[in-house]
Amino acid sequence: SPRASARQACRPAGPISFMIRCEDIATHPDFRALAGVQGVRVDLRYAGSNNFAGRVLYRGLDCAWLRREAAEGLESAARWLQQCRPGHTLLVLDALRPQRVQEAIWVDIAGTPAQAYFAEPARGSIHSFGMAVDVTLLDPQGRECDMGSGFDEMSLRSHPTLHAEHLALGVLSAAQVTERGWLHAAMVRGGFHGIPTEWWHFDHGDRDAVRRALPRVE
Repeated sequence: SPRASARQACRPAGPISFMIRCEDIATHPDFRALAGVQGVRVDLRYAGSNNFAGRVLYRGLDCAWLRREAAEGLESAARWLQQCRPGHTLLVLDALRPQRVQEAIWVDIAGTPAQAYFAEPARGSIHSFGMAVDVTLLDPQGRECDMGSGFDEMSLRSHPTLHAEHLALGVLSAAQVTERGWLHAAMVRGGFHGIPTEWWHFDHGDRDAVRRALPRVE
């Protein structure tokens, strides 16, 4: 079918030497379940329909996992946040994203403006290695903090590199940028680093090194 052909075209031309089936993650020693990460709450948006696609993307898949080094970093970030801003909590919105899901998303968004916000599957999303996480903050009442744009809002308002411009133009408020600053500060304490276009996305480790050395989850 045309969809199957498009999905096949997303795959690398050469053989993939490292691959783990998502169904085998629970028995893999290098991965930790998010349920065991202290100090965080979890609401995987792709496991439901509250996401950019408006449908379940993780149907039948348990994606509430990270590689151990990323999970430990997330735990450290949560601990720092609790110490420095009591009552606030990290909320995980996306973690492990299997390659098959990344391919399915790409088929739908390739050639659209949304393409700029997703890694081309042949190159590989860091989510598919369990080394990236999407997070936001919850306030002491358990409500999501106002970040000025929503999760997966694919617009310039979501770009951390434009904070100064958006403040000057009134696109974002000082309070919204402050919330993003707290999130970034916490994640940095866990060894993560952000990206220019999404305030919610954080990688653990160098992207090229991750793609080169670690197994991808299928």
